[in-house]
Amino acid sequence: MATTVPLQPKAKTMEERIAELREKRAQVEQGGGAKRIEKQHEQGKLTARERIGKLVDPSSFQEIGAFAKHRATLFGMEDKDLPADGVVTGCAKIDGRIVHLASQDFTVMGGATGEVHNDKCVDAMKSSLKTGTPFVFINDSGGARIQEGIDALAGYGRVFYNNVMLSGTVPQISLICGPCAGGAVYSPALTDFIIQTKQAQMFITGPSVIKQVTGEVVTADALGGPMAHMTHSGVVHFVAENDEDALFICRRLLSFLPSNNLEDPPRLPYDLPMEDDEALNKIVPVEGKQPYDVREVLTHILDHHDFLEVQSGYATNIVIGFGRIQGRPIGIIANQPATLAGVLDINASDKAARFIRFLNAFNIPIVNFVDVPGFLPGVQQEYGGIIRHGAKMLYAYSAATSPKITIVLRKAYGGAYLAMCSRDLGADRVFAWPTAEIAVMGAEGAAEIVFRKEIDAAEDKKEKRQELIGLYRDAFSNPFVAAGRRLVDDVIEPSQTRRKLAEALCALETKRELRPAKKHGLIPL
Repeated sequence: MATTVPLQPKAKTMEERIAELREKRAQVEQGGGAKRIEKQHEQGKLTARERIGKLVDPSSFQEIGAFAKHRATLFGMEDKDLPADGVVTGCAKIDGRIVHLASQDFTVMGGATGEVHNDKCVDAMKSSLKTGTPFVFINDSGGARIQEGIDALAGYGRVFYNNVMLSGTVPQISLICGPCAGGAVYSPALTDFIIQTKQAQMFITGPSVIKQVTGEVVTADALGGPMAHMTHSGVVHFVAENDEDALFICRRLLSFLPSNNLEDPPRLPYDLPMEDDEALNKIVPVEGKQPYDVREVLTHILDHHDFLEVQSGYATNIVIGFGRIQGRPIGIIANQPATLAGVLDINASDKAARFIRFLNAFNIPIVNFVDVPGFLPGVQQEYGGIIRHGAKMLYAYSAATSPKITIVLRKAYGGAYLAMCSRDLGADRVFAWPTAEIAVMGAEGAAEIVFRKEIDAAEDKKEKRQELIGLYRDAFSNPFVAAGRRLVDDVIEPSQTRRKLAEALCALETKRELRPAKKHGLIPL
């Protein structure tokens, strides 16, 4: 009897296989589908792929892991198809330079993170480290995928670990474009910069949990909105109007940064003249108690008057940010006499110290503009640990080996003068304006101590006091005393500042400085 051979299914042709591939890719690129995309747009938000498209150079995105699929089988997950597992990852170019990135897709299960979702992010981070390229993480997620239990939680841990591996090696930028809650907030907190849109919230515990535990009623915006983090917590570095603005800020920020810690910052072509700017001779009042906005000084000195301020709403008694001199990126730390007379306090010390350490990690010159009357006095500051926090600035400047240039504009008193990168903390160049007063304390307070007996014995105490204040100021509170001790390299006209900075930066371009071999120092955290 003849054996019947079952018919074999006909193999798909190449055309059929390509058609199937195109169909599957189209499904992946649709994310959670048209209705969820429409809802995303109604909330004023872009989709994960739209954000990437607006961030990177046209046609430069290379997606990795588009067909990744979760392995969960409990609580209905076995039948769930989650395109790209809720996160788009890969590499692309921004201004012609490669970056690696991950963009969470809120249209797919609310962007909830599971094992594979987190592993895709980790793979992008590891590729960033291997290639020495920046990592950008666009956050828009409802939190951990609870159906996956501890696997989702462990995935968070791998993300945090790799944030630390990348730290100081390649720049890391987080964009918060939607919810970012619970354990997820610690990945942005471990990165170098956080850009949060006005539509986004970021918090450890939400309003409902806080009400349940403490009885306190608070809105999501008041708890974790961008202004809460800009003005109160200091967690956020930039507040963006919307997704497009956040992506623009990210591109602008990256333009100041090298791709990794072994490169110098990217220098732009320049053809700007170096003429003296006479307007600088009039901006800073001679009277030390008169306020002014130090940002006016900065914009007159920088290329194209372009200054990218960081944490503009936090600890506003100190100003930090990026600018360029002859196309060369620099980081700026400046006292702000318009707020609290420019004193250093706990928050200002933390803000400055963190920024100094970032600049040093990525070989960016540090330029300091000094007008500081001292550390902020008060019981709350002492109880809050102003000694410990102020020491962070001393540590950060002393440890930094990037070129360090200090310009003393006006007041430079006491320990705060040292904390703003004095010669003794390793400044490579120190310039002083004619208005500079470098002293242990202001002439008024010093005269009361030094000349107490003379003032008490005088018939006209007020007149004698003014006379002796002038005597002390002439003797100590002028830049020529410090210049005579070689604590100031040169006393310059304000109008010459841009040119002097350009010359110093050029001379320090090849600076090398060795430090004692050790595992790491111990900053007073």
